[in-house]
Amino acid sequence: MNNNLFVRLLVFLALITSGCVKDYPESSRLSQAVHSNASEAGASQIGGVGFFATENECDAAGMGATFAVRMTGDLEGCLFVFVDKFGCNQSGTYKEEGREYFVGTYNGQSGTFWTDYKFEAKYEGCANTGAPLGVELFGRCQHPLVKGSGTGVFAGATGRVDMKDDVLAGNFPYRGHISY
Repeated sequence: MNNNLFVRLLVFLALITSGCVKDYPESSRLSQAVHSNASEAGASQIGGVGFFATENECDAAGMGATFAVRMTGDLEGCLFVFVDKFGCNQSGTYKEEGREYFVGTYNGQSGTFWTDYKFEAKYEGCANTGAPLGVELFGRCQHPLVKGSGTGVFAGATGRVDMKDDVLAGNFPYRGHISY
């Protein structure tokens, strides 16, 4: 019985060490084609940091925007924010929705796109008007690109940008993806 087990083990090891793997050229070509197409048609990861823009950096008032965010990193330019609705409850939970218009560059090429965004945050309190009061404790937002809104380098782009507020530094690190 032990000899039988020993022989099986030797045969198994011989198969492994001899490289008993068949070459399947069709499978290999298919795998390469899938990976190649995924790279070409796949999503490009993006990241960087946004800051509240000064009037000299981005003319929010001139664009009719509520305010603007200066984007740095993979997206360089101005993100004009148009607040459509907002509200805050007694506990300081604030929610906001709106639209954004990005004007800038990606990989050195110019373009624009629109997003529909949703922002959620926790503040120290709320005013009767629904506006937040005090300092922001934490916040985050999602910015899906509006399909068909891109121009220039963003023509045909889809994707999403996510921000998580860094309340201590006073900026908005972002990450996301863009697909074509």
